[in-house]
Amino acid sequence: MHNEPVEPPPPINLVDPGLYSHGDPFVQWRWLRANEPVYWHPPTELPGFWALTRYEDVRTAYRDAGNFSSAQGILLRPADHGADPGGGRTLALTDPPRHRQLRGLVDEWFAVRSVRALEEEMAGITKGIVDKALEQGSCDFVADVAARVPLYVICKMMGVPESDWEYLYDLTSQAFAAGDPLTRRFAHLNILGYFETLQAEKATHPDDDLVSVLATADIDGERLSPDDVILNCDNLLVGGTENTRIAAAGGMLAFLDHPDQWQQLVEDPALLPSAVEEVLRWTSTATHIMRTAVRTTEIHGKKIEVGDRVVFWLPSANRDETVFDTPDTFTISRKPNRHLALGFGEHFCLGSVLARVELRLLYGELLDRSVRIELDGVPKLLDSIVVNGPERLPVRLALA
Repeated sequence: MHNEPVEPPPPINLVDPGLYSHGDPFVQWRWLRANEPVYWHPPTELPGFWALTRYEDVRTAYRDAGNFSSAQGILLRPADHGADPGGGRTLALTDPPRHRQLRGLVDEWFAVRSVRALEEEMAGITKGIVDKALEQGSCDFVADVAARVPLYVICKMMGVPESDWEYLYDLTSQAFAAGDPLTRRFAHLNILGYFETLQAEKATHPDDDLVSVLATADIDGERLSPDDVILNCDNLLVGGTENTRIAAAGGMLAFLDHPDQWQQLVEDPALLPSAVEEVLRWTSTATHIMRTAVRTTEIHGKKIEVGDRVVFWLPSANRDETVFDTPDTFTISRKPNRHLALGFGEHFCLGSVLARVELRLLYGELLDRSVRIELDGVPKLLDSIVVNGPERLPVRLALA
């Protein structure tokens, strides 16, 4: 039984990309949390699905790999596109025990001590990127700063020669942000082609890097196939860049919208760790994550059938008023801040430590050098149901 709606329902359409670039999805999410926390979203060009919008429901389902599988895909996609080619083969699209086996190959690289050992080099990369942005004066904070920090770092970890970093930067920019679907697809195919060549080199001449680990690894005595290595390289590249890029840029937009919070950080840099957590909560850059029911189950009296798609709306969960005080306020001193921006359970983000360090180093570099940042145009938000945040953020940078 559900309580009577406390307000008339808004038109519910969570799969309209324009909602995220020009609208306000929080109106719909707020109503769903209060009235229909397990909502059957009818099919559009995408298949129908159950929408989960409350924090505890998302957290519980994240943890329940036995009922909710990742292997059939973790993002909504048109039925005529067929199954996700990475299904059952990549870190993001596998269930236990395969997920644990794949994760075990690379986990050590993303552990606190490993990231800490890289921190000096990461700081140098970040400084160089900020130097170049300051020389330009006016720049796009997304393309010129936020995109480059995580890309250069993951390229270094994967053993991509530094001479190829800009090539991969161009490809990832097209694959993630180009408006034309054909451009995105062609760029992504070129990324896969790049890793096809690199994994072949690393298989015969391994080095101390992530691609070498995958190219020479075996699970239960069986080597990963070249295709599986390529797909997991692609998974690491996307996972290591896209969300951190948008979180870094979305966080800067939040600071520009809330200058009092940046000033608070200037006056008390010890708040930087909690500021990073608030940026992650506030941006919640992965708009949705999907699971497929492998057993019949119930959530709040709604029967979820085998094969049903269940979609977690992370920005909604991270604004749940039953969990977060004043959830619609950007507050860098927020504690506790148990957001779900980096997932939960088996699929808690492999690069969570890395992402936090990258954000801390970037904002810390701007703070340490007293960089003054101002808007230099109108920000443009992404037209996407997959990731949300700035597509372009024109700014002026200068030393104060």
